[in-house]
Amino acid sequence: MEKRDRIIEEFVPGKQVTLSHIIAHPDKDLYQKLGLSGEYNEAVGILTLTPSEAAIIAGDVATKSGNVKIGFMDRFSGALVIVGDIGSVETALDGIILLLRDVLNFTVSPITKS
Repeated sequence: MEKRDRIIEEFVPGKQVTLSHIIAHPDKDLYQKLGLSGEYNEAVGILTLTPSEAAIIAGDVATKSGNVKIGFMDRFSGALVIVGDIGSVETALDGIILLLRDVLNFTVSPITKS
């Protein structure tokens, strides 16, 4: 019998922002499906981060940057959704990216918009 080596592969994420996106003027149905308040319906900012605990840091930066609210945060998956007016959501995402990239040495994706 031939001896075989057993190889185990694991995904070990680095410090990265894998998605940062702004949805301007989303349809009301999108807000309802996401369970978001209709009070802030001008823009939605979406981030996915690894390690997932970075969502906590990103949420803190977002809420300190201006008039945005956290629509959803999951510290286990690294998802963060913020809502507010377009300028405030853009400012919040810019601030998050700046801190994560320049202070915490994250690899970041560009902020996209739709």
